[in-house]
Amino acid sequence: MRAIWISAAIAVAVAAAAPAAQEPPRPAFSDWLNGVRSEAISRGIRPEVLDQAFSGVEEPLPIVIERDRSQAELVLPLEEYVNRRLTPAVIKAGRSQMAAHHALLARVSEQYGVPSRMVVAVWGIESNFGRFSGVRPTILALATLAWDPRRSNLFRSELFDGLEILNRGYIDLDHMRGSWAGAMGQVQFMPSSYLKFAEDFDGDGKRDIWSSRADIFASIANYLRGHGWKSDTEWGREVRLSAEAKEKIAAEVGHRTGSCQATRELTVPQSAEAWNNLGVRTTGGAPLPENLGETSLVSGASRSFLVSGNYDALLEYNCAHAYAISVGLLADKLNATKPAASRTHKRKP
Repeated sequence: MRAIWISAAIAVAVAAAAPAAQEPPRPAFSDWLNGVRSEAISRGIRPEVLDQAFSGVEEPLPIVIERDRSQAELVLPLEEYVNRRLTPAVIKAGRSQMAAHHALLARVSEQYGVPSRMVVAVWGIESNFGRFSGVRPTILALATLAWDPRRSNLFRSELFDGLEILNRGYIDLDHMRGSWAGAMGQVQFMPSSYLKFAEDFDGDGKRDIWSSRADIFASIANYLRGHGWKSDTEWGREVRLSAEAKEKIAAEVGHRTGSCQATRELTVPQSAEAWNNLGVRTTGGAPLPENLGETSLVSGASRSFLVSGNYDALLEYNCAHAYAISVGLLADKLNATKPAASRTHKRKP
């Protein structure tokens, strides 16, 4: 079976575009921004919010356009990427965070039906457990990408959603920062995802994905639940494929369809019986359990995984197998030891 190579970039996976003969002309940024302001007012954004949001915004950010043009500059095999992300230090930090926030995570998990370990794994991969969530001014980054012609429609919509966040008072402009692409806070939500899935779990009237642990954890869980996460299903498992099994699967099993490239690289779901007949085995060499349910196969050069519908929710977060498998494996590592809250409690005087 063909090895799947995955971009190491954590941004939404986008194939590098072939150089165009000539980019379409762009309007002057100031003229374009005036048009955005007029449309924003028609959408109900208050003039004083726009005055503040666009104060000092005179030209696009060249670094943002540069980053947008070079997303796929670093390409690694799936296995190498996962090994770089799941270091002992990351696993140790994840377990420490599980212990520190055990009670809060338990409440979030109970309400949203998403395991604590999965919430922490997403948080860890997205922002290194809150250590880095981006420093770019979100509105200026989005305005730059909305003005640029490559994906202007997508980012114009995100820009208006970003202004709506300010309009509703969920965050102030100075703290509204994130990645070069406009992904915000410790959960790295685009504005549209923020409006749909960000939660005010601490009840302070704001959906603070920048600094409130309660809102951060609940927002991640709500996003996964909103994209079909099932509480009684694991994300997937690593399996063993012989060379013969790979050839047989390549010849007999088709691939899925969809707008996400990673989804198109997954096989159509098969039952445990079907995978067993094709020669797929557990990592220990045993037949797959009959109660596995239908799963799809994703394969790298030396590691292969059968993944459930919950894996699709991870791909909705970021359409890249390197991302989704890293999150899943990190979650498994966090589940490998007892929740540390009880041990921490015993140390208290």
